[in-house]
Amino acid sequence: MPAPVNEKLNLAHNFVLHTNRNVFLTGKAGTGKTTFLHQVKQLSAKRLAVVAPTGVAAINAGGVTIHSLFQLPFGPLVPGTVQREGRKFNREKINLLRTLDLLVIDEISMVRADILDGIDEVLRRYRNRPEPFGGVQLLLIGDMQQLPPVIRDEDWALLSPHYQTGYFFGSKALRQTPYVSIELTHIYRQSDERFISLLNSIREKTITRAQLDDLNQRYVPDFSPGDDEGYITLSTHNTTAQQINSQKLQALRGRRHTFTATVEKEFPANTYPTEAELDLKVGAQVMFIKNDISREKLYYNGKIGRVTAVDDDFIYVRSQQDGDMIPVDRVTWENIRYTLDPTTKEIKGEVIGTFTQFPLKLAWAITIHKSQGLTFEKAIIDASAAFAHGQVYVALSRCKTLNGLVLRTPIPSHSIKTEQTLEDFHEQVQQQTPTEQHLHDAKRTNQEYLLQELFSFEQVHSLIYRCRRLAVQHHDSLPDELHTALEQLAELHGTKARDVARRFMQQLPAYFAHEQLPEDNEPLQQRIRKAGAYFKTLLSDELLPLLRACPTDCDNKQVRDLLLEAMDELEKELFSKRQSFESSCSGFEALAYLQARNRAELDFQPARKQSEPSGSNEGAVKGGLYGALMKWRNDLAGEHDTSGYLVLSQKTIVELARTRPTTAAELLAIKGFGKTKVKQLGQDILRIIQEYGKRSSTGAAPKEKPPKVESHLVTLSLFQAGRSIDEIAAERGLSLSTVESHLARLVSAGELPVEALLPPDKIAAIRSFIEANQPSTLNEVRLGLNNSMTYSEIRFVYNAMRTED
Repeated sequence: MPAPVNEKLNLAHNFVLHTNRNVFLTGKAGTGKTTFLHQVKQLSAKRLAVVAPTGVAAINAGGVTIHSLFQLPFGPLVPGTVQREGRKFNREKINLLRTLDLLVIDEISMVRADILDGIDEVLRRYRNRPEPFGGVQLLLIGDMQQLPPVIRDEDWALLSPHYQTGYFFGSKALRQTPYVSIELTHIYRQSDERFISLLNSIREKTITRAQLDDLNQRYVPDFSPGDDEGYITLSTHNTTAQQINSQKLQALRGRRHTFTATVEKEFPANTYPTEAELDLKVGAQVMFIKNDISREKLYYNGKIGRVTAVDDDFIYVRSQQDGDMIPVDRVTWENIRYTLDPTTKEIKGEVIGTFTQFPLKLAWAITIHKSQGLTFEKAIIDASAAFAHGQVYVALSRCKTLNGLVLRTPIPSHSIKTEQTLEDFHEQVQQQTPTEQHLHDAKRTNQEYLLQELFSFEQVHSLIYRCRRLAVQHHDSLPDELHTALEQLAELHGTKARDVARRFMQQLPAYFAHEQLPEDNEPLQQRIRKAGAYFKTLLSDELLPLLRACPTDCDNKQVRDLLLEAMDELEKELFSKRQSFESSCSGFEALAYLQARNRAELDFQPARKQSEPSGSNEGAVKGGLYGALMKWRNDLAGEHDTSGYLVLSQKTIVELARTRPTTAAELLAIKGFGKTKVKQLGQDILRIIQEYGKRSSTGAAPKEKPPKVESHLVTLSLFQAGRSIDEIAAERGLSLSTVESHLARLVSAGELPVEALLPPDKIAAIRSFIEANQPSTLNEVRLGLNNSMTYSEIRFVYNAMRTED
């Protein structure tokens, strides 16, 4: 019945595409798990990466190995050691991880719990998010009744203090996050109900004595099929398979043909899909190890045949199943590395190496481990020495029919290994099967979470605080205007962005209470469209320009690098917010928001940083006296093989050019000068200033442009002419907060009395609170006065009080 199958596949796809819930997709052998994986890769609008625990599994899944993508150290990963031992990622890989929406892990049954926790540590670290796996959604694909992870005794001795089980579901990170389990039940590989029932009993460890006896009727003592019958032997150990193939090939008469693979660029030997040196003879039994992607579809992975002829270009194989003659050409496997497309900004699989060889291997025998995922018409099973959970089930389930199966030895009951841990997990899986209602609820949760993320400005607040703290810590090396500009930015962000967004978010629960999903709630969508337009404009026209205008002149390279790094992070966050709000101006749609946010991460270029001189400003050139002093300082630093700022700081040179001292006493009044420095450098500095003055007065040097009237003085003249703050802002094309910062500076300089700006009652209230409480921030004052005063009003009074000291 196809309907249930379609329902489960649709349910799985909807959970992957439209929710942020982790999904464990499981099912018996032959139920289409691999097909689903390839469909997700083709259809998902999310940015995804596919990984697998082994190289061969990764190649088959069209992905990469877990260790290569996450650069995990080999061996057991004791919790907390990944960050200490892991290699440093390059910028491209960090961008890939930061913008990842979905991580697909194939063959999850073979992944150890500590490996999954290693992935969690890397994602949390490089995505800078505290949620399990850094907020990335997981799609885990596999069957726990098949092959288990390989855990050596010495490795388990290190891991057992931290884990109850080595299976993936023992992961500490996975236990911290809910996931749904979807089990595919329709089997495509087998159609014989008797055989299906027997396989299910083995898989679920419920096989009865009668069923085991029925299975062991396929034991045929001394079974020796003819070479033309096409049986393949499945053995538990690689040495047995190799011995059978070697003996069979040696017994054939005729010439041995050796075909050498062509390996280009990066394709590690442990991931070769077949032998690099393929030895064949006419008459050899072979198995196809790849699907024919041509229109004819002449062969598939696991198809058995016999070599009938060989020439320079083709190997001719007669199919055991239908007798067709198949001309086999060389094919190419690709080794893929995930990268970011510089044009589309999408995650793409970049081919970093290829392996070209005939898609064949000797097939009189193969190990059970390597048979996982294959299908055979006829097979001889040698599983009496099964040593791992799932080996018997994997071997038997490779066969399409019970009649095509022959046992080399009877299957003893003890070889059908049971693990109570897996039995308990399977019972838990059954209880986690989601319904359509679960899907609806998960969609709602995802959309609500993304909306709250969109309107949260907490990260911006944190980054502004970081920039302000750096400005305070390195005040002596940075321009005085930087502290004022950052304080203005903090106030603008707090009042117009963070506070407004918080009030908006307080209204969201009322909208979320409706039955409709947020995406379908038109009243909510109207509010989002208006809010999106408001915040986009605020970010574009005020916050980003104000940040980019912040002065960061500093000739202390270490300080400047720290400041630029912090300000770039802040600019990137504001840029990402702007792009995200732009996508919501036409309404909120979860996938569109994710794509806008991720593209912003990749498109961002620090425009503020690019507009500034690079490096430490050691070679910065400005005209006039400043330029002359800088050249003298840098030449002197070069003579003594030292840094310019150690001779004289840029901040001090700016002050020298502004005040133009003419005596040693006047030099001593400038910050950065002491008696020793005046004695060492004073004569040269005064000479440069004197020579510059003479050139300016005699016209020996080009005349400088008249000094530009400082912006705050223009504001003062307009204010004294009777203009209001609003009128000044409108006339000069400035924001209100910029005009207010000018006035605060004038109050601080004693050029404007605070009484000209505020009524006596406000001045008295602010002054009384400050004197009584000695607050350390303006925000403390504002809260203490029940938000009845603006930050600018508080700053006016505070600056006036400082002039009285």
